[in-house]
Amino acid sequence: MAYILQVDFPHDGIFGEEFSKAFIDLANDIAKEEGLLWKIWTENKDEKSAGGIYLFSNKNDAKRYLDKHKARLEDFGYKDIRAKIFDVNLSLSKICKADFIK
Repeated sequence: MAYILQVDFPHDGIFGEEFSKAFIDLANDIAKEEGLLWKIWTENKDEKSAGGIYLFSNKNDAKRYLDKHKARLEDFGYKDIRAKIFDVNLSLSKICKADFIK
């Protein structure tokens, strides 16, 4: 089984290459998270929002990481953080080219 964690929040700041440079250390830290298979970083300059889509190998690690990440974002001054954890439907996802998920 696999689990998606979806997180987004209002972000009125830097985007694109500046965002990448500013958060490279955070990305390297996140990459070491237990149970994390991958993360897609998301940003929308027009809507002033940022976040990520994460794939975890188990629900406990997804929940643990969500608590940690939400606290970290709040420490950075972010508010209105929205997050959801979804079960991945593997059989349908594999039909739609997600055959890399185990």
